[in-house]
Amino acid sequence: MYTTARHIIVGIIDFFHKPFARFIPAQPFRYLACGGANTLLSIFLEYIAINFILHRSATHILGLNIAPEVGAWILANSISLPAGFILSRHIVYPESNLHGRIQLFRYALTTVSFILLAYIMVKLFAYSLPSLHPTIAYTFICIFIAVLSYITQRLFTFKITPREIVAE
Repeated sequence: MYTTARHIIVGIIDFFHKPFARFIPAQPFRYLACGGANTLLSIFLEYIAINFILHRSATHILGLNIAPEVGAWILANSISLPAGFILSRHIVYPESNLHGRIQLFRYALTTVSFILLAYIMVKLFAYSLPSLHPTIAYTFICIFIAVLSYITQRLFTFKITPREIVAE
């Protein structure tokens, strides 16, 4: 079942890649497709969580009052983070030979790092360049984070490690 699902997803992505093959290699295109799909999933899940699960009300967990936006974000990420990992591992970087638990740890580490970096960049743009339109600033931040994320995942999270050659 896994190979069938992977084959179907890769086939669909590669079909849409054909017109762009001269401009962008297959792996970055697959990364964009999977990342875009995962982002849409996250937005959809956040909408469902805030409107139908949390009913736009604060949540109380362990004595903490959590705003509905934060609660919805946590719920959405609890699904989209593993989904993004699975897509990256099996669709974008299937050639990586690192153990799955190492990949998962590195994926979570880089995801959290990029969330913090995006937050810092939003604050930086808001305070240091208040004349810059927020949508333009956020677009720049998204592009910067996406490029940095691709490079980090390719060279760190899902890198290919050389196998040791054993002499007989």
